[in-house]
Amino acid sequence: MVKLSVIVPFYNVQSYAPETLRSLRANARQDFEFILVDDASKDETPEILERAESELRDVARVIRTRHSRNGGLATARNTGLDRASGEFVTFLDGDDWLAPGYYEELVACIERLGCDFVRTDHVQCTARSRTLARVPHGRRGVAQDPRAAILPATRSTSVDYAYAWAGIYHRRLLDEGLLHFTDGLRTAEDRPWIWRLHREARSFAAVGLLGVFYRRGVASSLTQIGDVRQLDFIRAFDQVIEETAQDRDAEQLLPKAIRTYCAILAHHLSSDRFEPQVARKLRAMGAAALKRLPADLLTEALDSMDHERAARLRRLRRRPARPATAHGPHSTGSTGTTGSTGSTEVAA
Repeated sequence: MVKLSVIVPFYNVQSYAPETLRSLRANARQDFEFILVDDASKDETPEILERAESELRDVARVIRTRHSRNGGLATARNTGLDRASGEFVTFLDGDDWLAPGYYEELVACIERLGCDFVRTDHVQCTARSRTLARVPHGRRGVAQDPRAAILPATRSTSVDYAYAWAGIYHRRLLDEGLLHFTDGLRTAEDRPWIWRLHREARSFAAVGLLGVFYRRGVASSLTQIGDVRQLDFIRAFDQVIEETAQDRDAEQLLPKAIRTYCAILAHHLSSDRFEPQVARKLRAMGAAALKRLPADLLTEALDSMDHERAARLRRLRRRPARPATAHGPHSTGSTGTTGSTGSTEVAA
């Protein structure tokens, strides 16, 4: 029986994939399976994965698959989930890497705690700089109710730490339909995903286990590219709001979801990386998004934010509504994607 399924999407990461694959080998066990998903790479990534498949087969089970067209990180992860047969599931991005023996410790951790999922700290790597990133949750090493960890609205909590690869998940979550991502989301794909986990799973724990090294500032990463695909964060947070509004505790949870949405929108509005036409589209879509939110909860969220961000959003809120384009308000206008998108951590 397969103990752990590791799902690793790759897209145009020929410079980083060899290190990622070496770290997988240093974490291999005969009862682990590595699911390598090539999301229609156009560089030498497919050849690197083909060689790695034969080299890894003596230490772990390997499944290699390739998309005929690029679908994005969410779609690639879903392909891996559909192939996974392990008792536990985890993720890794094709430009990140692991400490030796990390997965063995991770499996032992969730087995000891007996919970649905475990969230871990990680190391953020920018050039030669290394920074510890901690799960924003106070109690460590104890199984708890994940729903109770969503609040308070005024602080960063576990739902704001959305990195799918910073944790491990019991197969029952996959069988219950809680681990798949919204197909086609090009960025912020992990936001509806982490909110759903915290609303619907029965138990989770946060632990201080370190072993994932998250590479930031990669030129091909969508977080570094200011094209229209970035605007999928609006579709992602619309989904968070819609699903949370239907929850039995919507009255308590919606203020947190709306405050986070506003913080992320303000962050993108202040960015200078967008192409002019994308910046215009962001403002139009952002104004429409604010008008979709419950007016009283939006006012409450803006009143709780710092002056600069609140003023930016209030100006946008007053912007006259414009009709949707021929492509629709959520059209990306692009079929391409990049590799790992990661998550933008923004204080609410």
